[in-house]
Amino acid sequence: MKEHKKIKTQLVVRFRDIDAMGHVNNAVYLTYFEEGRKIFLTEVFGIREPGLYPFIMAKISCEYLRPVTLDDSVSLHVWVSEIGSKSFTFVYELLDPDNDEIVYARGSSVNVCYDYEKKETIPISDSFKEKIIDYCENI
Repeated sequence: MKEHKKIKTQLVVRFRDIDAMGHVNNAVYLTYFEEGRKIFLTEVFGIREPGLYPFIMAKISCEYLRPVTLDDSVSLHVWVSEIGSKSFTFVYELLDPDNDEIVYARGSSVNVCYDYEKKETIPISDSFKEKIIDYCENI
């Protein structure tokens, strides 16, 4: 199996991310994943406007492995696990930037290519597939 590319970015844990338990609130992890999608689309496609995202999300999940606190440094890695005819799956890994063995969370989202004017799903275009294929772990 060939090595796939990953988008990697540092995230800042903000005071507002912390809940009454003293760690990042579970809902904020999904916001971190959203940030990863934004950076992926900017770096891979040059898309900076959310209205130009060529897909909608069908499903998202997160496995919480250890709490993130205000003092923690976190890095987010994003890649693609599979590409179907109309959908593809992003994979997210939130980890310590100095020690890849400290994983705070893992997640994934199924994203479906979509025509917003017609309000219907569409096949993944060849040009879209060409740009994400290097980030796919199962090709």
